[in-house]
Amino acid sequence: MQELTFGWEEWVALPELGLPAIKAKIDTGARTSALHAHDIEVFGPASKPKVRFNVHPVAGNEDITITCSAPIIDRREVTSSNGEAELRYVIATKMDVAGQSWPIDVTLTNRAGMTSRMLLGRQALTDHITISPTEKRLQPDLSYDVYHTAAVRHRAPKRALRVAVLSREASNYSTSRLVEVGEARGHTVEVIDTTRCYMAINAMAPEVHYDGKRLPRYDAVIPRIGASVTPYGCAVIRQFETIGTYCVNGSAGILSSRDKLHTHQVLASKKIGMPTTAFAASPKDTSNLMALVGTAPLIVKLLESTQGKGVVLAETKKAAESVIDAFRGLKANFLVQDFVKEAAGEDLRCLVVDGKVVAAMKRTGAEGDFRSNLHRGGTAQVVRITKVERDTALRAARAFGLGTAGVDLLRSDSGPKVLEVNSSPGFEGIEKATGKDIVGMVYDMIEARVKPQPVRKRKA
Repeated sequence: MQELTFGWEEWVALPELGLPAIKAKIDTGARTSALHAHDIEVFGPASKPKVRFNVHPVAGNEDITITCSAPIIDRREVTSSNGEAELRYVIATKMDVAGQSWPIDVTLTNRAGMTSRMLLGRQALTDHITISPTEKRLQPDLSYDVYHTAAVRHRAPKRALRVAVLSREASNYSTSRLVEVGEARGHTVEVIDTTRCYMAINAMAPEVHYDGKRLPRYDAVIPRIGASVTPYGCAVIRQFETIGTYCVNGSAGILSSRDKLHTHQVLASKKIGMPTTAFAASPKDTSNLMALVGTAPLIVKLLESTQGKGVVLAETKKAAESVIDAFRGLKANFLVQDFVKEAAGEDLRCLVVDGKVVAAMKRTGAEGDFRSNLHRGGTAQVVRITKVERDTALRAARAFGLGTAGVDLLRSDSGPKVLEVNSSPGFEGIEKATGKDIVGMVYDMIEARVKPQPVRKRKA
């Protein structure tokens, strides 16, 4: 490497940590370099622990915070210049100066009173560096202005994340895949039983607790909320949103997509095609309700139905009246829909991730069953969808603000009709049918959303 001369202070960059500009004081009396960090937190398995921490790169300015993470390579007792001994985590990273790059070890310490954000020790000052202790900033100047540019977001490195999957079924395919793929990418993924979370709700420090302990700060939360616990699950997600955690799907989108009536009202407000739908509370309105939809056959559907349960095909007007009376006798909320005959027991599942339809499959119902759900014995195969079908699926997912959604469409003579927008779509059927790594795409979205970009505090 080309020889460099350092003064007692220099501009350096730590690109692997997302720190493109930071002033470092040269400290030849110290062996290991030190980075002044706060909110230092260990995560990951004991065999391969990682550390996450925040850095205020601009001395005296706490409005800009960069969140970093790295594997822990050691833990050392370090005696500071004031004689205090401290046990510090040690990480390895690359340092860039004047177009040159080399690896250094860095200890992490929370010393908020220090003017310099970083100290460079002897280990970082390799043989190609000469020290001129009476001068400063002999190498090219950098600028803190870089933290205010889009370049920081676009060039931010991938880092190890701490991700929570809210699920009561840790062993099912979708949850297992989320853990497997996330850990293969170097992230720490923890499965949290939604119903065992409880919340401290207050203005100053809202928290989520689990098994008697406050949950740590997660970079992202992936909700896999079952229909039976939707209200409580959404309350937990809302608490994470209050804290500022990135949630793949938000509480409002999950709530509205789970309520079939609300779903169709949202779709109608966005002028998205769907089967003609009617809803009424009074038994006196049964005939009028059916007349709004059209002639038999009709679909009678419970508002809380999932996986094809609570969905009945009434082939005649008499049968429809009987089903409606039965549901009313159970004090169940339901809606009535037009039956799209030309769909012939088939529908399309379009998987939307981060504003793109990343996969689509055609589901065909079991013989004699008009429902095409895979849970009810239906089969799936990959399918090419039209531009109109793709646009319809994207508009439906966007209407609910969902980062990941399964949009179910029917092919009708008048164009695609949205049957349902699923906020916790299963990955097994569509991954096997298409051969695509859908879960990997979900992590692509998460990694893009939680890069270590500057977080500016709002002024009071």
